[in-house]
Amino acid sequence: MTLYHFTGIKGSGMSSLAQILFDAGEQVQGSDVETYYFTEQPLRDRNITIKPFDENNIQEGMTVIAGNAFPDDHSELVKAREIGVEVIRYHKFLGDYIGRYTSIAITGAHGKTSTTGLMSHVIGGYMPTSFLIGDGTGSGKQDAAYFVMEACEYRRHFLAYHPDYAVMTNIDFDHPDYFKNIDDVYSAFQELALQVKKAIIACGDDEQLQKIQANVPVVYYGFGAENDFAARNIVKTTEGTEFEVYVRNEFYHKFFIPLYGDHAVLNSLAVISLCHYEGIPAELIQERLNTYGGVKRRFTETKIGNNVLVDDYAHHPTEISATLQAARQKYPDREIVAVFQPHTFTRTQAFLQEFANSLGKADAVYLCDIFGSAREQAGSLTIADLANLIEGSDILKTEEIHVLQAHKDAVFLFMGAGDVHKFQNAFEQLLKGE
Repeated sequence: MTLYHFTGIKGSGMSSLAQILFDAGEQVQGSDVETYYFTEQPLRDRNITIKPFDENNIQEGMTVIAGNAFPDDHSELVKAREIGVEVIRYHKFLGDYIGRYTSIAITGAHGKTSTTGLMSHVIGGYMPTSFLIGDGTGSGKQDAAYFVMEACEYRRHFLAYHPDYAVMTNIDFDHPDYFKNIDDVYSAFQELALQVKKAIIACGDDEQLQKIQANVPVVYYGFGAENDFAARNIVKTTEGTEFEVYVRNEFYHKFFIPLYGDHAVLNSLAVISLCHYEGIPAELIQERLNTYGGVKRRFTETKIGNNVLVDDYAHHPTEISATLQAARQKYPDREIVAVFQPHTFTRTQAFLQEFANSLGKADAVYLCDIFGSAREQAGSLTIADLANLIEGSDILKTEEIHVLQAHKDAVFLFMGAGDVHKFQNAFEQLLKGE
């Protein structure tokens, strides 16, 4: 039995895949930096060995799965090749592995993680399902029939996959450090479309997705009446959202989701469309929708006194608008305070005015210094450039977190893909001290 060694096991996809292989009965270990990441907790819970990076971790008889963030000259990967140990890149291994199941790849510029979490939960109530979610959550069932996975477009990594189904939530310009423009992003999705084996479930309200060409059926969902699966008669409350689904203009079923915002309706509609295509009964779909608990860092709430603190991964203007809309639906009478940390200098530069427009919908805005990435540590602009575009906004430092106390009984949205949680942690400590 081979031992799978993960070089970079704390990466969100890597951690999930390690959990899946372990759950499926394989021998698994890995290595990474010593800094704590939330993605490592599920590994610790399974007692999976995590070692510091060291070429001596690599032994004969292993298979090394390499995280995409680590170059070929990483000491562990060099050692593996020297002693003849097989090295497989994460996305290549995953592309081969999903061939054993009915595979469902979920992709899009926004909504991937939330939709993958919801899809795996609903389908898992019908048949044993393994899943890989980009929030560092994975689960492998030894008797799995389905494999639900998040498929990321960054650097065209998703082209390693030939799934049975692809769910495409939207096409938007993001990752400006890699993609040239929206047409470049579209070309990546179009290439993936030609690799899908059974059907594509796509949001028909998205102009770019309307152009997708494929060798399999393309089933459209959305709010527009022309979609194959359309949501109508939507009722939004502080408890959640109710809507009717029409399949090619014929009433199918009324659904309730304990979720908020238009994006939550669309994500649910994607799941309902695929389940209908696979013959899963509407009653079972509703039963599973009722018990869905969400995924990490997607409108994750902490309540302290009368304050609501929300941790959310929103790091693109479209996602910020969606998070604000959800907060307004659930807490219509509360002040909404946005605390935002931009992620990467290239993204901040590319969407500076769009960030200002989306954040401007909050009642108060606090901005944290730009979080760089492993690939770019500095840029020509600073957080002050964004602050200058948002009237009344303030730049926030962790040591001055007490300024947030000026907002009483408010909803605080801590948004970003970097380490914005340190601001939330500081504020939580302050509130608990009261």
